[in-house]
Amino acid sequence: MRLSRPAGGGPSGGDEDDAALLRAVARGDTEALAVLYDRHAGWLHARLARRCPDEETVREVLQDTFVTVWRSAGGHRGRGEAGGWLWVIAARRLVDARRAGARAERASAAPEPAAPVPSAEDRVLAGLEYGEAGAALDRISPELAEVLRATVVDGLTTREAARLLGIPEGTVKTRALRARRELRAALDAGRARGPHPLGGTA
Repeated sequence: MRLSRPAGGGPSGGDEDDAALLRAVARGDTEALAVLYDRHAGWLHARLARRCPDEETVREVLQDTFVTVWRSAGGHRGRGEAGGWLWVIAARRLVDARRAGARAERASAAPEPAAPVPSAEDRVLAGLEYGEAGAALDRISPELAEVLRATVVDGLTTREAARLLGIPEGTVKTRALRARRELRAALDAGRARGPHPLGGTA
């Protein structure tokens, strides 16, 4: 499966074209996958690079993303734009890569230089994926949790999240506010230590 190098720019092509390409990929069409890659790899690469400074990891995550697309294109039900669906896959592959990297570091006995201080975004992602906040997220309403995962964990804009979830943008904003309140309440109920990862007060 040969895929071209990422190019710059943002998502291009219509949602209907992308949906048709994904249906073709689901049927095993490698040319359709190559077209999808050419159309979306550039902006996915740029967005991943803003989250991860390691170019090798970004390249691996990008390739893993399209391997996942190849294997699961049939799971795209046409609800929302393909770009949002692709970004959710890429963001989750990046989380997997970070998790694998953390395990490898723990397994290494050799002393290493101090790691750079994690960014605020990294702390939020880590808290929502693995920490006490992750457990609290599982306790809030599912429709609120999916909005918070889309906008915070996966980094989607309000518009992207709305298209991905098949709900109006206003509903995304309303649910995001409610989700933050419920998450803070769940954290308080669980006697979470330290500041809330989403900041602010309940």
